[in-house]
Amino acid sequence: MTTAHPVTVNDRMQRGYHYERTEPAGRNFDPRFEPELTPKEMLHLGVFGGKYMTDCRDEFPASWFEGAKLSPGGADPDCNFFGIIASKPLGEWRRKGWLHPDDPRGWFQWYCRYYSGRRHEDDHCQIGRWRAFARHAGQIRKNCEPGDPFCRPKQRQALLQWAYDSRVM
Repeated sequence: MTTAHPVTVNDRMQRGYHYERTEPAGRNFDPRFEPELTPKEMLHLGVFGGKYMTDCRDEFPASWFEGAKLSPGGADPDCNFFGIIASKPLGEWRRKGWLHPDDPRGWFQWYCRYYSGRRHEDDHCQIGRWRAFARHAGQIRKNCEPGDPFCRPKQRQALLQWAYDSRVM
């Protein structure tokens, strides 16, 4: 039997949000969800212009942030692995209705919480989004020479931000 670990979130986007981690960190994933990168690896490689996780460190292990490429002042393309911004602004995600109220920062917040052991009503939807994003990996494989990191850098950066390791394609 797994012991639940309660978490209370108080950051700039959520106050008093509560959830439980019911699975061991990094384990017992849905069999349809096989990310190639952990949240820690993603933060260390450089994603979302370094802006994504600057005010919510208390929720996740400190080791995720040691050596992470972060930019507290605003999104900085130089913080990204491929040196390019490859994501839509959060406002666009809101307008499109892509955000669940429990995860107001979007897919990566959901993934960090899922990786940490939270299981949620929105897991099926978010895993479906992750699986659909694989089409970009297919485009890189079809249009780029293997191992050429300069081919389609925006698409490669976007893939990193969805836990696909586009460095090795």
